[in-house]
Amino acid sequence: LHKRMGEAVARVARKVNDTVENKTDSLDLANCKLMTFPVGIYKAMRSVTEGIHRISLANNELKSITSRFVTTFSQLTELNLAGNYLHRLPEEITSLQHLRAIDLSRNRFRRFPEPLATVPALETIDLEENEIAEVPTDKLASMALLRSLNLRANPVGPEVRLLVRPLVPFDLLLSPEEPVPKA
Repeated sequence: LHKRMGEAVARVARKVNDTVENKTDSLDLANCKLMTFPVGIYKAMRSVTEGIHRISLANNELKSITSRFVTTFSQLTELNLAGNYLHRLPEEITSLQHLRAIDLSRNRFRRFPEPLATVPALETIDLEENEIAEVPTDKLASMALLRSLNLRANPVGPEVRLLVRPLVPFDLLLSPEEPVPKA
């Protein structure tokens, strides 16, 4: 077990070092079995956090994202958190002034993460395969730049299905009402 944990830590360290050394604008920590965002990364990346625009933490075991994560990577334009155990986002997510796309598919959200409704540049929200039944339609309708909201495979209520253009200015992706039998 320790050997595998050590390998996982080494893989994360390598990815962080690559990002820092090559001054790339993305950090890809997908599939790293992370249960939390490693605190050591904040120190390791201190010199480059302002330049990080894309982070993928997809397919890990994260149960939460901290406010420190959000405030550290304040220049994010894309955040991929698909395939984790998240059920809420920190309020600080509203401070991500440049965030254009967030992928929260395959998580454990039971409610639409309301702080997202006040992220000014947000264009794409992917919440496919969560447990969301209610959506703050009034708040979403006021999101000026939102172009796509994916709520496929969620138990959304019938009132959400009534939201079509021109009521909402974005593409709302929903699963068909009746489950399609698998062939």
